Amino acid sequence: TDESSGYESESAGGERSAAAEAGGTRGRQRRARTAFTSEQVRRLEKTFQRQKYLGASERRKLAAALQLSELQIKTWFQNRRMKLKRQI
Repeated sequence: TDESSGYESESAGGERSAAAEAGGTRGRQRRARTAFTSEQVRRLEKTFQRQKYLGASERRKLAAALQLSELQIKTWFQNRRMKLKRQI
């Protein structure tokens, strides 16, 4: 139902797939990793250099411009801040 998220859909409810049952994993399936385009990464990095934190309206605008979900933008910025912290 989340058309622009870039993620594969998850199983609804408490149902588990046959693969999950066979593997013995419990709970929800993990979402597929988002493959950002080089242009998206370039724009995200450029924005990150200017400001390390985005407000809701800035995140909304950037998500629309890059055709990503706000959650993907939020997660990218969280991960990028952690990367910076590890480098320091």
